Amino acid sequence: MYKNTRKQRSYDHRLKELVRSTGNIESWWRVLKHQWLYLNELDSAHAVENLVDFYVEQYNTHLPHSAFQGQTPDEMYYGTGREIPGQLQETRIAARKSRMESNRSQSCRICEELLAVGS
Repeated sequence: MYKNTRKQRSYDHRLKELVRSTGNIESWWRVLKHQWLYLNELDSAHAVENLVDFYVEQYNTHLPHSAFQGQTPDEMYYGTGREIPGQLQETRIAARKSRMESNRSQSCRICEELLAVGS
């Protein structure tokens, strides 16, 4: 079509952005279908509408997202979850410290034998 021109590069960039942006919504629909709709009885259009409404509400208000550093979409949009990434970081540090202390306080027969041989 175009030969390595600015117009072609612009077209390629827009196409990549389109693929990336549709991938996000396609992923969302896949999760909605496989982890929610297919697990429930879909006996009427009203039932489907209610299930989708409930899922969207849960997704936006209760499900934290790694892309938002542990915040929900609503917290990102309304700016109400600014402290969450810091809290999660503090929790990760505390959990790691606790695991390290627990691991270091435990010993096993093999480790004790190795330490005795090395002494």
